[in-house]
Amino acid sequence: MSVELKSAGQDAEAAERAAREGGSDKRAYVQKAFSEIAPRYDLLNHLLSLNIDKRWRREAIRALAWQEDADGVYLDLCTGTLDVAEELAKAPGFKGRVVGADFAEPMLRAGAFKVRALPVLPAAADALQLPLAGGSVAGAIVAFGIRNVADLDAGLREVHRVLRPGGRFVILEFTTPRSLVVRAVYHAYFHHVLPLIGEMVSGHGSAYRYLPKSVANFPAPNALVARMRGAGFSEVRWTPLTMGIAAIHVGIKGVGSTGRSA
Repeated sequence: MSVELKSAGQDAEAAERAAREGGSDKRAYVQKAFSEIAPRYDLLNHLLSLNIDKRWRREAIRALAWQEDADGVYLDLCTGTLDVAEELAKAPGFKGRVVGADFAEPMLRAGAFKVRALPVLPAAADALQLPLAGGSVAGAIVAFGIRNVADLDAGLREVHRVLRPGGRFVILEFTTPRSLVVRAVYHAYFHHVLPLIGEMVSGHGSAYRYLPKSVANFPAPNALVARMRGAGFSEVRWTPLTMGIAAIHVGIKGVGSTGRSA
């Protein structure tokens, strides 16, 4: 019993450090935790968001404006179980390919059945070192994954590197509502109800406690705009979703920009 309690305490400490800090500890925790919750990941995503996450993903894909190059190669970063990759590849008129990159290979395996007949290439790859040539993708998107990257600024620069000039980068991520009333309800659900249900269904002691902590430690929307600009993106803008619970950020790699950002 004492061993179990010690292990649970260590997991909680690891989750707290991962949410607060970056670096190799965060990378190791995120990779391990998401690998372990992979079998229940989709069920919990839809259950805990009351299926709103599906609409948010569709909004993010629309913001990608892939119709401007329907034959292009697109990157779905931190793809998880390939939900966004599947949705994009199935879009009417889409004729290109999607690279779904994630360093938690069990997540890719859990979602592989969704894309078997689609032009999707799942790739076990770290967001900080993508196996893609500079300027090789027409657009990139990440849904609820950028806050899990061990080094946010390096991750933004890596996306900028692989994007071709004029390509869009779309970030869909949780944020904190501005309204005091909405924020109070949001915090009560996010910090108490969600972790309890997540742990009961997934059997994982810390992953769904890491989630609200990681959101609390992630840059606010305007701060993320500044970080994207610092990585070389231009025309950066953001749009709140569902009373500010989530937000979509969009940035463009300048036409005169090289694979490296300043």
